[in-house]
Amino acid sequence: MNLVSIALEIYSYLIIGYVLLSWFPNARESFIGQLLGKIVEPYISIFRRFIPPIGGVLDLSPIIAIFALRFISAGLIAVLVYIFDLF
Repeated sequence: MNLVSIALEIYSYLIIGYVLLSWFPNARESFIGQLLGKIVEPYISIFRRFIPPIGGVLDLSPIIAIFALRFISAGLIAVLVYIFDLF
């Protein structure tokens, strides 16, 4: 259970790091930017389908993705605690 929460916490930080890279010119084209993109983009793209950028510039999908990840994490941990309490 603790391993799951740590993994999801690290993934949240990867999303934040990927968003912060957008503030710097050409940072997403660097090796780290491309690596983070390969890890994070598949998850964020799910939310980009439903949430268009505000004014064509402000992309809120990473914020919603982090909230969803936190929600999923809490639910998954609750389920795992319930399952392992049965044994």
